[in-house]
Amino acid sequence: MNASFKQNCLLKTRDFVKKSLSDAEGGHDWWHVYRVWQLSRQIARTEPVDLFVVELGALLHDIADHKFHGGDEEIGPRTAGRFLDTLNVSGEVVEHVGNIIANISFKGGKHPRTFHSRELDVVQDADRLDAMGAIGVARAFNYGGYRGRPMHDPDAIPDSGMAMAAYKSSHSPTINHFHEKLLLLKDRMNTPAGKAMAAHRHQYMERFLEEFFLEWNGNV
Repeated sequence: MNASFKQNCLLKTRDFVKKSLSDAEGGHDWWHVYRVWQLSRQIARTEPVDLFVVELGALLHDIADHKFHGGDEEIGPRTAGRFLDTLNVSGEVVEHVGNIIANISFKGGKHPRTFHSRELDVVQDADRLDAMGAIGVARAFNYGGYRGRPMHDPDAIPDSGMAMAAYKSSHSPTINHFHEKLLLLKDRMNTPAGKAMAAHRHQYMERFLEEFFLEWNGNV
């Protein structure tokens, strides 16, 4: 595959994703994908990866998120594969991108990753970074509001080690999501560049929670 073919594929993929996610929930829309795409390109500069696979994986990683499709874990890779076939992308690339999509998501504190590649490491770090920091806070409350969940319930105890099935079916308050996912991400980054960025975003979330609970309890 020459450079012009790859660039054409990426432009067509960008347009396909923008159109497909035009009505998506605000935390999982085109702009989320765009941020993950840009972060993936940045991290990829520090890793020996196939940049074409990284960019396709980043662009297509949320093309059909199971959270919005009845929990169907296969619809994302399937949708991406059908689209990439129309671009005449090699079967090897289609399979690799499909594996990135199928394995990128956080699925609970006890769920191990079964597929491994440097390209997945990069895209997964970028996706996790967008779940952290100020953007992560905004996305968490946006999704919680979309699902009609309370911001916080002092009687609802977070479970940071839940299994995948429990995590997928959880309807816990948004504040619990910090303890059940967002605060766990710093220690699950794959690349040195991702770890460095995650440290800053993690600190911001800790400061946010400190302020949140001070205000919740009427102390400031």
